[in-house]
Amino acid sequence: MAESTNFSLSRYNPAAIEEKWQKTWVELGLDKTPTVSNKPKFYALSMFPYPSGSLHMGHVRNYTITDVIARLKRMQGYRVIHPMGWDAFGLPAENAAIDRGVPPANWTYQNMAQMRQQLQRLGLSIDWECELATCSPDYYKWTQWIFLQFLQAGLAYQKEAAVNWDPIDQTVLANEQVDNEGRSWRSGAIVERKLLRQWFFKITDYAEELLNDLHKLTGWPERVTSMQANWIGKSTGAYLEFPIIGIDEKIGVYTTRPDTVYGVSYLVLAPEHPLTKRVTTKEQQAAVEALIKEVSHQSELERTAEDKPKQGIPTGGKAINPFTGEKVPIWIADYVLYEYGTGAVMGVPAHDVRDFKFAKNYDLPTDFVIVSSDDVAGFDLTPTSEVDEVTQLIQIEYNHAYTEPGILINSGAFTGMSSTDAKQAIIEYAEKQGFGKVRVQYRLRDWLISRQRYWGAPIPVIHCPNCGIVPVPDKDLPVQLPEEVEFTGRGGSPLTQLESWVNVPCPTCGTPAKRETDTMDTFIDSSWYYLRFPDAKNEQQVFDSSKINDWMPVDQYVGGIEHAILHLLYSRFFTKVLRDRGLLNFDEPFQRLLTQGMVQGLTYLNPNKGGKDKWIPSNLVNSADPRDPQTGEPLQRLYATMSKSKGNGVAPEDVISKYGVDTARMFILFKAPPEKDLEWDEADVEGQFRFLNRVWRLVTDYIAAGVSRKKAQSDLTKAEKELRRAIHTAIQAVTEDVEDEYQFNTAISELMKLSNALTDADGKNSPIYAESIRTLVVLLAPFAPHIADELWHLLGESNSVHTQTWPSFDPAALVADEITLVIQIMGKTRGSIQVPAQADKAALEKYARESEIAQRYIEGKEIKKVIVVPGKLVNFVVS
Repeated sequence: MAESTNFSLSRYNPAAIEEKWQKTWVELGLDKTPTVSNKPKFYALSMFPYPSGSLHMGHVRNYTITDVIARLKRMQGYRVIHPMGWDAFGLPAENAAIDRGVPPANWTYQNMAQMRQQLQRLGLSIDWECELATCSPDYYKWTQWIFLQFLQAGLAYQKEAAVNWDPIDQTVLANEQVDNEGRSWRSGAIVERKLLRQWFFKITDYAEELLNDLHKLTGWPERVTSMQANWIGKSTGAYLEFPIIGIDEKIGVYTTRPDTVYGVSYLVLAPEHPLTKRVTTKEQQAAVEALIKEVSHQSELERTAEDKPKQGIPTGGKAINPFTGEKVPIWIADYVLYEYGTGAVMGVPAHDVRDFKFAKNYDLPTDFVIVSSDDVAGFDLTPTSEVDEVTQLIQIEYNHAYTEPGILINSGAFTGMSSTDAKQAIIEYAEKQGFGKVRVQYRLRDWLISRQRYWGAPIPVIHCPNCGIVPVPDKDLPVQLPEEVEFTGRGGSPLTQLESWVNVPCPTCGTPAKRETDTMDTFIDSSWYYLRFPDAKNEQQVFDSSKINDWMPVDQYVGGIEHAILHLLYSRFFTKVLRDRGLLNFDEPFQRLLTQGMVQGLTYLNPNKGGKDKWIPSNLVNSADPRDPQTGEPLQRLYATMSKSKGNGVAPEDVISKYGVDTARMFILFKAPPEKDLEWDEADVEGQFRFLNRVWRLVTDYIAAGVSRKKAQSDLTKAEKELRRAIHTAIQAVTEDVEDEYQFNTAISELMKLSNALTDADGKNSPIYAESIRTLVVLLAPFAPHIADELWHLLGESNSVHTQTWPSFDPAALVADEITLVIQIMGKTRGSIQVPAQADKAALEKYARESEIAQRYIEGKEIKKVIVVPGKLVNFVVS
């Protein structure tokens, strides 16, 4: 244990205290994960960071929140694992290799070392012996092994899929490498859409379970479970087939509105649909090919954007509506994607907003087949004449798509039925006739995991001309990334150029074969990392199932809302697959989830500029009169998420060097509830620094006074009872705020109330005062761990405060002997008196009547009514 130093009683010196206690914690092993214990377990986990090279305040917020929870749980008697790792594969490292000529591994590991040092300075109780990096062969060996588990289970497969293709650099681009004009970030070329054979995980096989099990996630924000449910997007509808005139093929569509099928006025194929060429007539061939080429340059986001006009062209082909026998034209349009559903949709302009706009733009028929019940009131829909009259009225009245439920018209035998009943009846009719059936469909698509890049885990398969796809044998894992590669940014992945790595014998038959050169999506790495932490050094297996089943699921997961869908959904998927492979005995990976808000900084915006130039760095602006330093134009002030591009960031090092780690932690926890965005304000940082100084003075003044630690007597004075009530109120409130609600801001407010009670207390030589001082330090420990440990040591304790048992409150201490009773006359407050807390209504009225306050106002007047609100007030109604 470190010895007390001279600075201790003189002043609060954050830097010296932090250095001293961080070293001591390592010596004491307080951050180590217990290997054997009969205590209950607690797994505290933050979403691990990408090693970009520097922490930002968002990191500080995320990891401080988790650290407070972990520290509290240790003090409550739990065995705790609180690990950290690095989501270390990805495009930025490859870009750095191209731009700086630095190998991705060097760049990544250098950044890791820098960020590890920054994290350690934050005083986080992280078990660094569990540290992992997804780019380490020790880790991605098991990522590859898990891929092979998916392959064996029939959940990994290859098919053709569209990618962003740079025609100049001859390489596949990620979505983030394509600008808003559809150009490559590097070459400037217009990006094309191209079909490549790629690897997928069959997440759709688990769509129903992923959806149904959301109800188990009672510790997740409802917002997140709703986002996941919407992403999975289960719908029940009809699969219908429209025969194509002139060829023996049918166009299959999926619709959730089969009740509108009599209103189909056209069909639309995705430009990439295999039937597009076959249905296109010679007269339309040139125009169709031109649109296909134009659409190939658009990203998926561009094609489906709501505010973008939809482009289409008739193919010249026609199909038959099997319900009406009528011919309908076949179009292609940019808004239909081959990867979604069947790659074809039926156009019903009268009852779909998008179709309505498209039909108006291209002068296509709009045939209403559903109307509101009010519109057909009084009409007999059986005679054709009355139906025609209704139709005519509707065509005039409706100048928009009618998308609500209603009554069917112009729908053959289904005319007059409600749209709800008609849906089922139409599906049953289609099934009997053989041109349709009921179908449950999901918005969720299979997960495309292929990346045509170097810096990722190689997909461990070999392509043999005789055997086909051959898994790399377990004994040959990991398939390591070769280091002797050249990064030019052109010509696809560097792996494809390295023949010595690509060309290998088939493991099954020995025939010359080729390695798969695609690497895995980095979401693969983060979809199982939480399973590796409890057994991070296991060289023999992916993990010891007994250890993982002991520690999992994660009790508290903390991270940004931006990961609410993909990362969390993929992690749930992985857990279920590995459970089905017999490796796990639980269904869900994360028991409780906290999605913390963003950290926002004061930001200056020039609305007259575009792009990145519109953001003016704060250090270039006079805050009293904010103007653009180049143009002199007035700037708008707002709070926005901190980023380098906006020039509004605050470096954690700057805050720590000025105020210390504990102050930075206290501010980040106190400024806003964790799920809300936090606006950075240095005045509030200074406020927390002043509070810690006040606590320092309270404790050191107590120590300097040399007060002996006497045992508290059973008979306490009124002042002692009040102070003891303040102690136990703080214990109860802080525990509930941190343990149940995670309202760290209100927990710190309770610490402030207790410090105020200590400041105002009489009898500072009382044993109750000594108890209060010690309780304040213990309660402060999870939030400001360095100063708390120093003060605990100064109080004469030889152990760390973080080894102490978290206090429990005494319910009896919370019961007040007296309460404040408000006296009102005619509903107006005139003063208050102290009365026994247990007084009943009759006694409260008596105390109030006899009080000097009441006597002053009721003397000589008739009391017409007395209203007593127990524990709060007495109101006299007088003449």
